[in-house]
Amino acid sequence: MVETRKVQVTGGSTYTVSIPKEWATDNGVSAGTEVEFYPEGDSLFLTPVSEEERTEGTLDIGELEGDQLTRAVMTMYVSGFDIIALEAPRITNDQRRTIRDSVQSLVGLEVLEETRDRVVIRDLLDSSELSIHNAVTRMRLIAVSMLEDAVDALTTGDEDMALDVIQRDDDVDRLYMVVSRIFRSTLRTPKAAEDIGLSREVCFDYHSSARQLERVADHATKIAHLTLELLGSEAADAVGGEVPTPENGVDEVLPAEFNEALQALDEDAREVVDRAMTALFADDSAEATELANEARGAVLGVDQRAREIDELLRELDPARAQLLGLIVDSVSRSADYGGNIAETALQKAAPTP
Repeated sequence: MVETRKVQVTGGSTYTVSIPKEWATDNGVSAGTEVEFYPEGDSLFLTPVSEEERTEGTLDIGELEGDQLTRAVMTMYVSGFDIIALEAPRITNDQRRTIRDSVQSLVGLEVLEETRDRVVIRDLLDSSELSIHNAVTRMRLIAVSMLEDAVDALTTGDEDMALDVIQRDDDVDRLYMVVSRIFRSTLRTPKAAEDIGLSREVCFDYHSSARQLERVADHATKIAHLTLELLGSEAADAVGGEVPTPENGVDEVLPAEFNEALQALDEDAREVVDRAMTALFADDSAEATELANEARGAVLGVDQRAREIDELLRELDPARAQLLGLIVDSVSRSADYGGNIAETALQKAAPTP
């Protein structure tokens, strides 16, 4: 319920305003309590001064296992808990392995305590020292390089490079979790945004763009998986490959004309993502708008080039053409995600009401 108060003047120069009693009672505010004010545009946020305590959350994992347990740990992490207590009447060995794997997949976590019915995880990082800008910047570098290497792995028949791309996807996922954790902390309290030196609107823009970069990395990983299948690598069996081995290597997989066209498409798609991210980070609004519009315009060219490449696949056998078509689609979709980042950059650069 919205309550209104009149601003009064005391002592001739000091503005004062009362606060709702119910809110004060619920938040432990009484006479003599110190409060903090955080200005943000034309708004002023008030919050009680609290001691720096690490937040602890408890989760019953009795019926959780596998992916469900992994997601539960990640959710507690992203929600901002510094100490996560996982409890059950008896924690099984499989659950313990899943918890350890989850801890290793997240930045800054370690197992602090482990008993028969309880596992306690602690975050070692100080959230106020984390940089959402640096995390998104690293995501950009890794995701774009993954897309380039995934296509190179296919066109050169490099199985090791394809496997390396698949492994790097974990790095992007870890960074995305960090970005999500920071962003959610700024939604809970204005102090978090104050600590990292960015407005909540900018944090939202970074989080939205990080999600697009995570999708680019996913498509690069998909290309790497398809590459292993097309090359008939033994490693493909470990990642779900079922396509018969080509007898004559990469030349049998990729006609020269398709090879050149795919590399050009990949270069254009990566340029869209890079240009959009440069627009997102640009301090000058005019520069950001120009770069973002260029990136959005380039997406149409990538889509047209992808359709032209699809025509080259008609002469191949259907099974191989289908897999190569999926690769072309993944590269094209990566450019679409870059276009989404460009849209975010335009919104960030636009005047605020």
